Amino acid sequence: MMLGFLLARAGIEVVILEKHADFLRDFRGDTVHPSTLEVLYELGLLEGFLKRKHQEVRQLSGYIGPYRVPIADLSHLSTHCKFVALMPQWDFLNFMAESAERYPTFRLQMESEAFDLIEDSGKIRGLRAKTKGGEIEIRADAVVAADGRKSVLRTRAGLEVMQLSAPIDVLWMRISRKPNDPGQVLGRIDAGKFLVMLDRDEYWQCAFLIPKGGLDALRQKGLASFREKVAGIAPFLADRTNELRDWDDIKLLSVAVDRLRQWYRPGFICIGDAAHAMSPVGGVGINLAIQDAVAAANILAEPLRRNSVTERHLENIQKRRMFPTRATQALQIFIQDRVITPTLKSTTKIQSLPLPLKLLGRMPILRRIPARVIGMGFRPEHVRSPLAT
Repeated sequence: MMLGFLLARAGIEVVILEKHADFLRDFRGDTVHPSTLEVLYELGLLEGFLKRKHQEVRQLSGYIGPYRVPIADLSHLSTHCKFVALMPQWDFLNFMAESAERYPTFRLQMESEAFDLIEDSGKIRGLRAKTKGGEIEIRADAVVAADGRKSVLRTRAGLEVMQLSAPIDVLWMRISRKPNDPGQVLGRIDAGKFLVMLDRDEYWQCAFLIPKGGLDALRQKGLASFREKVAGIAPFLADRTNELRDWDDIKLLSVAVDRLRQWYRPGFICIGDAAHAMSPVGGVGINLAIQDAVAAANILAEPLRRNSVTERHLENIQKRRMFPTRATQALQIFIQDRVITPTLKSTTKIQSLPLPLKLLGRMPILRRIPARVIGMGFRPEHVRSPLAT
């Protein structure tokens, strides 16, 4: 959606295909980080975006055992928004679609499922899609696959996927929120339990981390046992865990961390999760994908205007975005392997904090480091694509 907006803004004809009739899928990435908010500012969209219902998180902290630990202070970032905005992804997508509709070259086609690529003489020339009216073909100078970690189009393109470490899965659920509940924290960690809670005003969007493939074992112990686990890590929710009426109220996200060895073929490229599936650690996936989109627009806008996109242009997108992808995934894997996995295996209550966390509490300046990594990432992009005259 972001790439489509940027290219239409540059006067390029764009067609976006969306499989469903709307964007209402729950438990997608809903944290809009300062790097993305800065892009919206550069596009003149920030004011309108912030009028939409959202919550703002300026300080990130967590509970490690009985200790509340400050982790990141976003107030020192050199950006216009020094906070993470919490907004359901469907609201973000609707906002971007409405903003893009002002450009005559933008077209969003709903209920259109891309299922195959059109290839001629070794180059991708377009795609085939299923619609309510039947199958259609769309010819294009460039096809961009942004269809997620189970991308159909990258499979059709025959691109090789490198599987990386993913020792965890995540259970997503909603639990109602009361006005006197504690404030937003990044997570709650103790003896075998790891819970992330996002403040959605009327409810908490909760992510309960489990070992990879551990859902069946949880289900065998029964829903009452799982409710006890949630109440054990967040006692103030004890009077509400019965809102989880059955296992259908708990959605499994099978975590994958992978990336393509090569993101492109002539006439075709993957971005976002289609190019590099991210762990939910840090909530950076949507923001890394948007950075991909900005970089792709910066590189492709002029060649598309001249009908002269080459394989080198597509290669340059991968080169530009490979370092932040590798660096982010390496950090996520480190946290998964060194923090989350040992926590999930432990049966001992946390009695003291490791030295790095103690230092974050004692030395506020250190909180600027995780704030920079979480808020801006390793290579934030700026809008360089032109504005059509």
